[in-house]
Amino acid sequence: MTGSSPLDSAAPDPRDRLADANRAYVEHFDGVDAAKRPNAHVFVLTCMDARIDPLRLLGLGLGEAHVMRNAGGRVSDDAVRSLVLSSTLLGTRHVLVIHHTDCGLGSTSDDELRDQLRERGIDVGNLWTGAFGDLERSVLDDVETLRSHPLVGGRVTVTGHIYDVHTGRLQPVGADSGVEADADDGADRDDATG
Repeated sequence: MTGSSPLDSAAPDPRDRLADANRAYVEHFDGVDAAKRPNAHVFVLTCMDARIDPLRLLGLGLGEAHVMRNAGGRVSDDAVRSLVLSSTLLGTRHVLVIHHTDCGLGSTSDDELRDQLRERGIDVGNLWTGAFGDLERSVLDDVETLRSHPLVGGRVTVTGHIYDVHTGRLQPVGADSGVEADADDGADRDDATG
């Protein structure tokens, strides 16, 4: 195997710090008054990028929204599964698809990312990574995927947004925003979301 394991890295082990932080959290924890159902009826699909605080940037608090995070904030099979459960069983009605500037999946391709993984000893076959070349197009594609999905479309409102990691601004993308990309750029997805 080529490359190094993340466990071989010189990065400090955060487990003790995180355990200490949880003990402090428990000391000041006053319980959760919110029900399991998000009381703002919002489902947020966004990137796992550590620079994004989805609840805070939307002015929401604990118990107000379901937040689904993955690499790129892309519509994947698991995102659809979570949204179907959230909207059908827990009452979410408004979906925000939020991608962001300076994303690690932007300006690259699935092939390039798969090659990078292979160079590090991980062969992912033909895994769809969610890479994209056009940020606005990626948002519009994911919004359309959800709106046209047989288990989602018509059950919820779906809007797309771009979050600027440098300014904190959330910009709507799509018909109501004045920002629309051209027709489908032919990007193929080898998953069962559409």
